[in-house]
Amino acid sequence: MPIKSFQGPRAQAKKKTAAKLTVADIMTVNLVLFQPEQSIHDVMQAFIKYRISGGPVVNEAGELIGIISEADCMKQISDSRYYNMPILDKSVASFMSAQVDTIDASTSVFDAAALFSKSSRRRYPVMDKNKLVGQVSRKDIVIAALNMTSHTWR
Repeated sequence: MPIKSFQGPRAQAKKKTAAKLTVADIMTVNLVLFQPEQSIHDVMQAFIKYRISGGPVVNEAGELIGIISEADCMKQISDSRYYNMPILDKSVASFMSAQVDTIDASTSVFDAAALFSKSSRRRYPVMDKNKLVGQVSRKDIVIAALNMTSHTWR
């Protein structure tokens, strides 16, 4: 006599196909955020502590107002040597890039890869209805591509 299972039917895991995989599915949501009045010294320490190379700058309302990166810091470090002036007491607002290119959360991974290939950006803030919801990096796209199997790749 066969043994009956009392667990019930198993739920089938829903796999996203590559065509439906979006930036929202692969983005980083736990971001290290910076404030415009924060000292650049604190930012550099955060880069080391969290092993990141940049992050979004937000105002008190949590709205995206800029991006600060190691590259922004390098420009200022170089200039400080020329003018023989220390930079560590200055604020993020004087270093950050205020012109921020963003990407929508509903963008497909393939469109995001195309965007990265056409620019020198290493990361994009992810927006959903004009609200910062995460960040996607080149590494996130590469990891997503590696996780796609031949039957999901289209």
